[in-house]
Amino acid sequence: MTHQAILYRMVLPDHICPYGVKAKQLLESRGFAVDDRPLTTRAETDAFKAKHGVKTTPLIFIDGVRIGGYDDLRRHLGLE
Repeated sequence: MTHQAILYRMVLPDHICPYGVKAKQLLESRGFAVDDRPLTTRAETDAFKAKHGVKTTPLIFIDGVRIGGYDDLRRHLGLE
């Protein structure tokens, strides 16, 4: 069974979140089907962070369960 991951990450014209890139690569390397949902404007990013109560991106969900950011993902996968 392939596990589904939803990845929200900041992809602005002048800045791509490096932790979002790392999270996507890590998920794909572990065989996850990644639904990549880039946040492409500052307003969209700020609204997303407010809605989910987070200060930074990325935000990762696996099989419908909120995992958290990149460090949380590493812990979830047993890498820390």
